Amino acid sequence: MSVQAENVRAGKRDLGRAHLEAFLEMMSAERGAAINTLQSYERDLDDLHSFLSGQGVRLTEAGPGDLGAYLASLSSQGFKPSSQARRLSAMRQFYKFLYAEGLRTDDPTGILDAPKKGRALPKTMGVEEVTKLLTRAEQEAAIEGPDRLQRLRMLVLLEMLYATGMRVSELVSLPAKVLDQEGRFLMIRGKGNKERLVPLSQTAISALKAYGRLQAAIAANTKQSAPESPWLFPAASKQGYLPRQVFARDLKDLAIRAGLTPSMISPHVMRHAFASHLLANGADLRVVQELLGHSDISTTQIYTHVLEERLHQLVQTHHPLAKQAKKQD
Repeated sequence: MSVQAENVRAGKRDLGRAHLEAFLEMMSAERGAAINTLQSYERDLDDLHSFLSGQGVRLTEAGPGDLGAYLASLSSQGFKPSSQARRLSAMRQFYKFLYAEGLRTDDPTGILDAPKKGRALPKTMGVEEVTKLLTRAEQEAAIEGPDRLQRLRMLVLLEMLYATGMRVSELVSLPAKVLDQEGRFLMIRGKGNKERLVPLSQTAISALKAYGRLQAAIAANTKQSAPESPWLFPAASKQGYLPRQVFARDLKDLAIRAGLTPSMISPHVMRHAFASHLLANGADLRVVQELLGHSDISTTQIYTHVLEERLHQLVQTHHPLAKQAKKQD
């Protein structure tokens, strides 16, 4: 390579570095980015700058193909999808800055796809674990005493959660008028004020009625008249109803008393158990989507491992060749 060409290439690197420093200054002054964030951006973009320089491409002039080649190189080097996604995020911020400053007429990262991350399977509980939890809650709810309403409340919360798969925020904020409803279906107002109809189990209905009767009896025996709460699970909180954090804490305490591992149990895990157990017993994925209140079927597809296992069992049980293989064994 000639001295002139080497100088031109060095000039390109210096120009790219100058733009990178200007970007970091903007992130610090205007966005208030933390030092660790700035250092992370600098490392990632320096690496991109080095890669592009090796390809003879100016940092400010890189196209989607150049940036895609960089991401491909990260993948070939064994970078995890999460690390690749972080690099892409830094690139997007940088090229948006160049576009906003008039240093580019386009954003080359606009058509780049984020690397696909493997989605972790949700924690769930087996039917036996759920049964242990509900049995313990039922036993405690039957004990007479001044705290019985609180124990009965826990039983109602669990029965309704496992019967409907509600989000914990939907559950704790149910209105008191639920006590007046007739029938086995409950209307829930979920995300985006969307309403959905969910069925209640017979045990959930029985627990709910017992809870309502005890609430009414306590209110009738209370000398001081207090304004009636509009919430099914009233509490002395900012919202006026049981905080979800309190429910989660009490649920872990109940799990300990039931002989279960508390770290594996939460209201959200109970919601996953609801969905997993339905699918394992033959429910359609679309039906579960509706019951959970998912607006997109892709969200519900985290449970497809349950469907795959069920389909495998069906084939092994009912397919003629599978039956024949069992006989030969």
